[in-house]
Amino acid sequence: MLKSLPLSKVYRLFEPGPVVLVTTAQRDRINVMTITYHMMLCHWPPVIGIDLGPWDYSFKALRATKECVLAIPTVDLASETVEIGNCSGADIDKFASFGLTALPAKKISAPLIAECLANVECRVADSRLVRKYNLFILEPVKAWIDPDRKERRTIHHNGDGTFVVDGRVLNLRKKMVKWPEFLRD
Repeated sequence: MLKSLPLSKVYRLFEPGPVVLVTTAQRDRINVMTITYHMMLCHWPPVIGIDLGPWDYSFKALRATKECVLAIPTVDLASETVEIGNCSGADIDKFASFGLTALPAKKISAPLIAECLANVECRVADSRLVRKYNLFILEPVKAWIDPDRKERRTIHHNGDGTFVVDGRVLNLRKKMVKWPEFLRD
């Protein structure tokens, strides 16, 4: 039998996208924060939405510079990723505190994170929803992946302090007859 779920917990049903680290750079100060509120809005050209609040140190930097990197950590960085989300860049240098290596991006000033599986350089494409929903619409301008990285399992937040780790892969490519372009590497 179905049971009523409080609307305040609806986000937990949709939460399990990979946890993402967002880097920003403003006035020669780099920062990183953890987010789980993000979504693909369009697959081609890629458009990504992320939700940051005005209480976040990175929110101000993103509004000012209109650029960031979305870095995807793997399970070996799970503890650090959670800790990064529980402190403010206004108080500490998170790259130094958590032993992260900042690499220069190609098209923007925010840094890549060497320890992450993938990094996506982004520019804010639309900020009209920021005032009402804290939603930034991002346009990826360059993407990076570490093909030699052994650990590739990402972490997914359940919205309640627990996480799921990627596991078994189901190969259903033969059933993807309507969209064969998604099968290409």
